Amino acid sequence: MKLAFIGIGNVGFAIANQLQQKGHQICIASNDENSETVQLALQKNSAFSIQSIQEAIATSDIVFLATPFQANETILKELQFKGKILVDCTNPVGPDISHGLNSEISGSEKVQEWAPDAKVVKAFTIYGFENLIDSSYSNYTVKPVMMIAGNDLQSKEVISKINTDMGFETLDTGKLDQALHLEHMTLLWVKMVRRDGHHPNFVWAYLEK
Repeated sequence: MKLAFIGIGNVGFAIANQLQQKGHQICIASNDENSETVQLALQKNSAFSIQSIQEAIATSDIVFLATPFQANETILKELQFKGKILVDCTNPVGPDISHGLNSEISGSEKVQEWAPDAKVVKAFTIYGFENLIDSSYSNYTVKPVMMIAGNDLQSKEVISKINTDMGFETLDTGKLDQALHLEHMTLLWVKMVRRDGHHPNFVWAYLEK
């Protein structure tokens, strides 16, 4: 599939690089091909292509949003998705690693509000980028879980296949409002690692009987 990435920093590049190695075609969606993050990504993986944001959306199968959350409204309100899947990889983070929307609504619901013609799926946010670079934990017989949320079942099935390519088992947590709780899981991980010094090489797993 052709996958477009709006935002190609640590998180965006980690996902894009893994999926390019799995045979997907990666397009950086940027209106500034000379930006530092775009040029760095191209230096790291010359197989990536680059298009303007709207052109990349129009010609791609799935769009990934991996920008700083505070930039999302400005970026998204200018774009047309026409029913494309938009994977929200962003998190609203406020002062002292708090929820940036005061836990009143999820960031993904705001993304859906700003991109009403997209099918938004929350994914790739419950860990730091380290576990998107390499999701393997060879000492265990279970795969790490990637929890997702979204209102469109078919879109979530597509992203489940992307998760498999990334080395994750998928757990569908339900409708898009569940993204609020996934964002709190992100804050848990970030506080443990970025604030309190826990190493980043740990993930969640889903065990069922």
